[in-house]
Amino acid sequence: MNTQKIKISIIEDIKEVAFSVQAMINSQSDMVCDHLFHSAEEAIMFVPHQDTDIVIVDIGLPRASGIDAITTLKDKCPDVLFCMFTVYEDDEKIFRSLQAGANGYILKGASKDKILTSIRELAEGGAPMSPTIARRIIETFTEKKVQPANMALPLTTREVELLQLLAKGMLYKEIAQFLSITTGTVKQHIHKIYEKLQVTNKTEAINKLHVNGVSQ
Repeated sequence: MNTQKIKISIIEDIKEVAFSVQAMINSQSDMVCDHLFHSAEEAIMFVPHQDTDIVIVDIGLPRASGIDAITTLKDKCPDVLFCMFTVYEDDEKIFRSLQAGANGYILKGASKDKILTSIRELAEGGAPMSPTIARRIIETFTEKKVQPANMALPLTTREVELLQLLAKGMLYKEIAQFLSITTGTVKQHIHKIYEKLQVTNKTEAINKLHVNGVSQ
């Protein structure tokens, strides 16, 4: 049985908030948070040298923003997952965060259970978002009339199959079971897919799948 804990770092300039979230995480048996950073600059310097699975990021940091931090760290730490944790819910910040490589977007007003569930969902390959954020994204994509480009995706048959399963909302472990491969192999495939499609997150990859007219 795998008892390895989810390793989490936090980038939050308000120390009371950072300590509160850290204590909440460390009260759980399946996750641990040993690293707190109070600026983007500090995180950019130290996160690449740490064993971290997930970084929880506030947008409104002093000097460089949380979006700036993700943009830089995504290149340095391609296997690390990033979740925005913020009071902002305007369209511009949501989409700038996703474009930078955020894998989830949770509002600070979310309940303790929602925050902890989101961390677990993110670790399992999901893309957790507060309901109001998810609704804004859906509305935006619904409003845009995207025409299929009818261009062949630079993916193998297995990679297309895996991306289709991801688009259906399946988690990494569920995809692994369905395809009779390991979760680690699924993650390797996902990383290659992102590289081939020149995207940084699941939302962008699935959007390219839809734009190119590949059915689910």
